[in-house]
Amino acid sequence: MLELEDQLAAMMPTGLTGSVVRTAGTTAAVADFPAPVGAVVEIARQNGDLVRGEVVGFRDDLTIVYPLGDLTGVRRGSRVRLVRTLPWLRVGPELLGRVIDAQGKALDGRPQPVLAERAALDRAPPPATERPRINAPLATGIRALDAMLTCGRGQRMGIFAGSGVGKSVTLGMMARYTSADVCVVSLIGERGREVNDFLEKDLGPAGLAKSVVVVATSDEPAVLRLRSAFTATAIAEYFRDRGQDVLLVMDSITRFAQAQREIGLAAGEPPTTRGYPPSVFALLPKLVERAGRTRAGSITAFYSVLVEADDPNEPIGDALRGLLDGHTWLSRKLAARGHYPAIDLLGSVSRLMPDLTDREHQSAAIRLRELLSVYRDHEDLIAIGAYRRGSNPLLDRAIAMQEPIQRFLQQAIEEGSDFTAARQALLELVQRAG
Repeated sequence: MLELEDQLAAMMPTGLTGSVVRTAGTTAAVADFPAPVGAVVEIARQNGDLVRGEVVGFRDDLTIVYPLGDLTGVRRGSRVRLVRTLPWLRVGPELLGRVIDAQGKALDGRPQPVLAERAALDRAPPPATERPRINAPLATGIRALDAMLTCGRGQRMGIFAGSGVGKSVTLGMMARYTSADVCVVSLIGERGREVNDFLEKDLGPAGLAKSVVVVATSDEPAVLRLRSAFTATAIAEYFRDRGQDVLLVMDSITRFAQAQREIGLAAGEPPTTRGYPPSVFALLPKLVERAGRTRAGSITAFYSVLVEADDPNEPIGDALRGLLDGHTWLSRKLAARGHYPAIDLLGSVSRLMPDLTDREHQSAAIRLRELLSVYRDHEDLIAIGAYRRGSNPLLDRAIAMQEPIQRFLQQAIEEGSDFTAARQALLELVQRAG
């Protein structure tokens, strides 16, 4: 929650004003306006309308403002007024079941929720020494994940995939079937058409009832796409601080990084790796470290990562693998076969699974990985009929078990699962393999 002393410490006179000197691309340069980075301002258009913006940096003696709308009607000399210096959001349990934008405004056609509390958008992560160990699993509702890539309450995972491989469907199933108390979904840079598809088909009424969905579509300014991630994280922190287990689903953190790239370059930062400025790689850990477990509750986070050209070593994916507690790779090859969710188990890992599962569960998961691995190593020989049965007993078992294994790993959208059922199904499958 936003403490009164924090508000007082960040206060500046709201009578502060300046004037537009010039515009450059999507930004406005303002003179005589010493507002801090992150401050919310209003720019007067020629017709008297106002457009809000955010201070993103400084250049020479000028303050750089990134508008939350278009700059049509803004001219040289347009007045700029400080609205507030500390970015915050109104929060409350009334947000459950609602769809809002990055500024907290309702998008679902229902009245604006009446919210009594405030939360800071830019909040420090919990201190490292005050985080309890993650020692309890959280059911995602996806059998392959719960059995083979077990995730804990407070863990942070990445879902890595190219476009069109089923990320949104996988994330929607998590939100619908998870055992978490609350789910917060952040849709960053999505196509407008896909928002209702996700809400009605992937999430569904049951999933929406215990969720808060934050939307910033691809046509919105970069500041709003960036802020939507912080809005979702702040809402998740609010429910966590109330003692609840929260599932935070962000689709996608790559578009969050791309929004910061736009802002950083507009503010004058030098481009570095593949055009990303240094601020992108400084901002990623500040965002993901806010998820996790505290003494009050937990935020278990899944961040989808769009990998360019299916390259797992592109800069954002590479940086996030070092920040997160595991990664799930979605395979285009599996998706092309109609295998959903298209999780490539041999390319995925949950770093906390050994702390969350018993010895029997771990042994069964290792055995199943062994069968999948030996089959993949000899798949070409099997396909052309060059393998002779009896040459390799382990491969013989893998061939015999391929159909049951694939049935176990596949799951329909309308089919839910829980952790106990997933574990038991894995044990029975491996016992059958011998």
